[in-house]
Amino acid sequence: MTTATAEEFEAHRARLFGLAYRMLGSAEEAEDTVQDAYLRFNGAGRDTIEYPAAWLAKVVTNLCLSRLTSARARRERYVGPWLPEPVVTSDGTLGPLESAEQRDSVSMAMLVLLERLTPTERAVYVLREAFAYGHREIAEALDMTEANCRQVYRRAVRRVEERRARFESSPERQEELVRSFLMAARDGDLGGLEKLLAADVVWSSDGGGKVTAARRPIEGRDKVYRFLAGASRTFLSGVDLTAVEINGSTAVAAWAGDTLTSVVAFELRDGLVTHAWAVVNPDKLEFVGRQLARAWNP
Repeated sequence: MTTATAEEFEAHRARLFGLAYRMLGSAEEAEDTVQDAYLRFNGAGRDTIEYPAAWLAKVVTNLCLSRLTSARARRERYVGPWLPEPVVTSDGTLGPLESAEQRDSVSMAMLVLLERLTPTERAVYVLREAFAYGHREIAEALDMTEANCRQVYRRAVRRVEERRARFESSPERQEELVRSFLMAARDGDLGGLEKLLAADVVWSSDGGGKVTAARRPIEGRDKVYRFLAGASRTFLSGVDLTAVEINGSTAVAAWAGDTLTSVVAFELRDGLVTHAWAVVNPDKLEFVGRQLARAWNP
């Protein structure tokens, strides 16, 4: 690959990574997918590619579809809840997140919902909702008719909307509430933590069988409170908690020395936590750990 062609690919890398991550819910797999696209771009020959952006988007989308097909079998065998890998978004890794819609497209809540779609539904939904592709462009990328593309999109939207909670929370309000949660956890203020939980709160933990974690979601304020009370005694001793922007909103990162041990993202309603997603699987913390290390030790 010539220097000029390599530079051209690099101009598309961030967008391709954002597409692959939204499709796969895995930063590590998204990186691998983009690298595969780079190799194909190199092998194809630049003079055979009229529109590189469209060509690369099609390649990445189809690589992701292949990965999603095999991923479904792996996730059926996964120990406990499967959650997406957290990603720091304050550095622009997933592109601009200036609007509520852009932040929502990478939120933990949305990525969990997208797991319910078929691979094709997910591809159509992501290309349309997150990247504003037209139905004709999507149809060409997926080798389907435009009419079929529209049908798949309507079905995907319906499936997402059926389970989607419309909880509006400004970034400022989100940060304020999460920092209140963080301070209460740091101070061991269990009463303060309980006051921040909605009656129907759900706590989901992804340990992947690698570390101790609840293998089923914990539902209801009383049960989540008891879980947090136990965690404060057994897991939080000597742990440093910090607020970071993860997947478009403020989250909590926990450190044991220089080791990132968990990231907790939140969904809020009426000033209360309705869902918390705790990623504690060390494999899923490697990418975000590298991001934070670079941010704090440039």
